[in-house]
Amino acid sequence: MLFMEFSRCCEQLEGLSGRLEMIDVISRELPGLSADELPIFVRFVMGRIFPDYSQTKLGIGPNLLYEAIGYVAGVRKEGVVEKINATGDVGQAVEELLAIKSQTTFFHEELDIVRVYSELNAIALQEGKKSQREKLLAVRRLLGNAHPLEARYLARIMLEELRIGVGEGSVREAIAKAFGVEVALVEHAMQALNDLGEVARLAKLGPDTLKDVRITLFHPVRMMLAQAGTIADMIREHGQIAAEFKYDGSRFQFHKKGNWCRMYSRRLEDVTGALPDVIEKLLGATDHDVIIDGEVIAIKDGHPMPFQSVLRRFRRRHDVAGASAEIKLVPNVFDILYLDGVTLIDLPLSERRKKLDSVINFFVAPQVVSDDQKVIEKTYLSALDGGHEGIMLKVLSSPYSPGQRGRNWIKIKPEVDTLDLAVIGAEWGEGKRAHIFGSFLVACQSEGKLVAISRVATGFSDEQLAEVFDLLKDTVTAHSGKEVTFEPTLVFEIGYSEIQTSPTYKGGFALRFPRFVRIRDDKDIVDVETLESVFDRHQRQSKTGQAPAQN
Repeated sequence: MLFMEFSRCCEQLEGLSGRLEMIDVISRELPGLSADELPIFVRFVMGRIFPDYSQTKLGIGPNLLYEAIGYVAGVRKEGVVEKINATGDVGQAVEELLAIKSQTTFFHEELDIVRVYSELNAIALQEGKKSQREKLLAVRRLLGNAHPLEARYLARIMLEELRIGVGEGSVREAIAKAFGVEVALVEHAMQALNDLGEVARLAKLGPDTLKDVRITLFHPVRMMLAQAGTIADMIREHGQIAAEFKYDGSRFQFHKKGNWCRMYSRRLEDVTGALPDVIEKLLGATDHDVIIDGEVIAIKDGHPMPFQSVLRRFRRRHDVAGASAEIKLVPNVFDILYLDGVTLIDLPLSERRKKLDSVINFFVAPQVVSDDQKVIEKTYLSALDGGHEGIMLKVLSSPYSPGQRGRNWIKIKPEVDTLDLAVIGAEWGEGKRAHIFGSFLVACQSEGKLVAISRVATGFSDEQLAEVFDLLKDTVTAHSGKEVTFEPTLVFEIGYSEIQTSPTYKGGFALRFPRFVRIRDDKDIVDVETLESVFDRHQRQSKTGQAPAQN
């Protein structure tokens, strides 16, 4: 497939508003693609380059891209930034700039999607002192061979923000429709492979190929997620439920085969090298080949330390031994996905727990099973007394659903309700904060797009604002007066007192008394709250006739 054909497909999708129409367009494209093209097309159309589980990162920030665009378009970098500010979109900006340039350019080397992927992969593999220079030259070459329309989508793909509204759910249904297989089969294969591109390639071979997909070691899958809820509702709906402590730490996924192991963060980053003490503990906890799910917490004087203490260890790349002595980390294992060559995610929680207890000798998180509300409430109070966040309630008959946020896992905690939201914009501060961002625009996700639902300006210390500024300053894509727009890279946990309907924000809701709680750099943009979930919270809140409880 020529990259121009891909670009025209994206242009068509960008002009559609209906999800079913998008599914039709994508499903018509898929059957004609080769085995090499199919995975690339699927990832590209979702604005991704590499599989979700991959540790490979492109390593191209907005500034490097702007510099390359300026060179190819024959304008200064400042002119590129001005054009992006005027259009609000790097893709449209580069298209317009190259449209002017192309009037004096008579040769383009034709690009196809396999070549584009190969060159992007080569860029990602550049390392060493000269890597940024080499990346810049490679981006120039790619953009130099791109027609204006191709450049629109090429630039967006490089920033992994395609902005055409195609979400994973739509692509999943398009794959099923294109190859005549059940959506459930596609979803199940995605849960195991964590790569819809590879799932599409297998779907083309037929349903039996999808049925044979299994979880494999050292190929991390997304972690199962929880929703907010109540003890009473869970018991009423399910009778006996499992209650476990909700830890204020960082999720991990531990893969072990023999004496070889790797550990992955919630964002599926390999953090093995940063956590040798935790690795040693888990290696000594079992003789089996396993994939286990758990949470690491920091302990001092026998009590849990704040979440940020754990993150400092996860981020650590230097003086790991010194950090290990300073901050003691303890793993808490609560689920098992794979055991000695067998995938377990389809088993009910009750059976997975029995297997977990039988093969993991230490660090298994305590669990209480009961249909008595008083027993569950006692477990909840015990968790709080121990310095933990609260409890998790889990349906005993539920499978492990990678990447899914459903009603099978419910979180119970006492503080103000919170949402994990993407930071998409900001305003410059005033007075002593005039040199940094003072308030932020945050968004949830809906059908592959981020939609704003609040601004947040309270809850930050001066040190936190300085940290956020350092994290976001190089991701600015546009500015207008005091306002700036970011390529979404950062997730905030935002506390609120109530969700209100509002025409002010695109999502149709607004948060009452929003307050910054913490940076969730253990989470990626795909992990932020969905608009559907925000709607559900609003509905539950309305039924109770009151806002969620506050401290």
